[in-house]
Amino acid sequence: MTEEAADDGRSIQAFAVERAGYYEAEFARIEGRTGFVVSWNGAAAAFGPVWGAARGAWGFFWAFLVLELFALVQVGRGLWGELGAGEMERYERIRENVERREARVAELRAVGETAEADASQRIAENLRAAAETALEAANAAEAAALPILIFGLALLAAVKVAEGLWANHAYEAQYLRWRSGRPEQAGISRRGAAFGLAGLAAIWPLTLVRFTVADPDAFVARLTGGVLGDRWSIEEFPAGRESFAILARRGDAGFDWLAERFGGAFDGITRAIKWVLDGLEVLLIQTPWPVVMFIIVVTAYRLAGPRVAIFTAAALAYLAFMGLWELSMITVALIGAGAFLCVLIGIPLGIWFGKSRRAYAFAEPVLDFMQTMPAFVYLIPIIAFFGTGKPPGVLATLIFAMPPVIRLTALGMRGVPETTKEAAVAFGCSKRQLLFNVELPLALPSIMTGINQTILMALSMVVIASLIGAEGLGALILESLQYAAKGQGLLGGLAILFCAMVIDRIAQGAYRRRSGGA
Repeated sequence: MTEEAADDGRSIQAFAVERAGYYEAEFARIEGRTGFVVSWNGAAAAFGPVWGAARGAWGFFWAFLVLELFALVQVGRGLWGELGAGEMERYERIRENVERREARVAELRAVGETAEADASQRIAENLRAAAETALEAANAAEAAALPILIFGLALLAAVKVAEGLWANHAYEAQYLRWRSGRPEQAGISRRGAAFGLAGLAAIWPLTLVRFTVADPDAFVARLTGGVLGDRWSIEEFPAGRESFAILARRGDAGFDWLAERFGGAFDGITRAIKWVLDGLEVLLIQTPWPVVMFIIVVTAYRLAGPRVAIFTAAALAYLAFMGLWELSMITVALIGAGAFLCVLIGIPLGIWFGKSRRAYAFAEPVLDFMQTMPAFVYLIPIIAFFGTGKPPGVLATLIFAMPPVIRLTALGMRGVPETTKEAAVAFGCSKRQLLFNVELPLALPSIMTGINQTILMALSMVVIASLIGAEGLGALILESLQYAAKGQGLLGGLAILFCAMVIDRIAQGAYRRRSGGA
């Protein structure tokens, strides 16, 4: 035996512990040939997922737990599944209805109502045909029990064969990871085996009952002596609805308390945002539209170049000649105010989170909540604290659209090379100079991407905010939805698109020209 082989043997001995000689021989066979090598593990075939849990092969455990469960469900359906129970119950209901109809026919004929009796007789005959169809379906389902049982047994046998053939390959891959220094389990873990058995006990029985018993609710109620009630589905679980109602009432009380306690602060925020919106609307709406259009086009030309200026002119001309100028400017004011507040608050927070991993660890769940919570849900606390109208719409946009600029700013700050920062500090940069002259310029592409995403998400909130009284093009789209005005909705959607594209193209064009000039 070579020294290398001896080292491998000692290594496998330390890894496998129990049955080390067997695994040493099997691993050598697997590693010594290309392609799939037939290697049989009787313990894995016998104990299945429990073997994987005991050996720490959790991928093997979960995969074959599901496959064995699927096979056992087919076996259970074939043995005690009562496959025709549903159709048989339908047959009984129809048959009872037929008997009532026939009794009614007899009563009508007894009093001389021949025409009505004939009509009831035809209905009874149709119901009898439906009952026969249901009975045939029930018999066919019952007849399918044996094929399903055979299929389940064959599938279970195939799964057991697959377990025996795959176990050593999975365990050899685990050994290679362990040998390379990765944290993998060595030997047999009794705790892992106990967890595997507990997992089987928790998953298999309830799943088998759910998919094989005709009335699982009544079965579990009988099995537990009524402890779980007449039904055990989560919707009817004891105290479930009651707990929901109690928590809902406490939530209402909490919102009311906050609104009363801090009503002055909420009103102050609303007035501040309304003041900003009124100022923007005076500039954009009260000023003659050709003047506003000229200023915006010139600004686009100066900041982003002639192509963006031409696109801006075409987009604004569409808004003007479609009679959507005023609604569009209200929308621009809402998007602009929301995006400005997102950038004003989000970039400093992103810089902080980019520099402090601890702060970002605390903030990340909050950002996840802000991004994943459905947008309509934001409207509930917004209405409770700030009422309805345009300012609450801006606040809803602020909550929904701010996470991207925070995340991407933090990402850009973390992406600045440490060597660059060390060199800047070595040349005498202060913290302020390091931030504004080194870190922010290098992080600017990521920051601009965050601003772009924030503008787009602010755009998506325009229609939703119209539900709480925010005016503008969102209200036009909402009206189109209510009355199925397809043409009006399409033209309004294009107007919203052009507003967002103008804002984004000017911002992105200004950045590109500045970076290109640099």
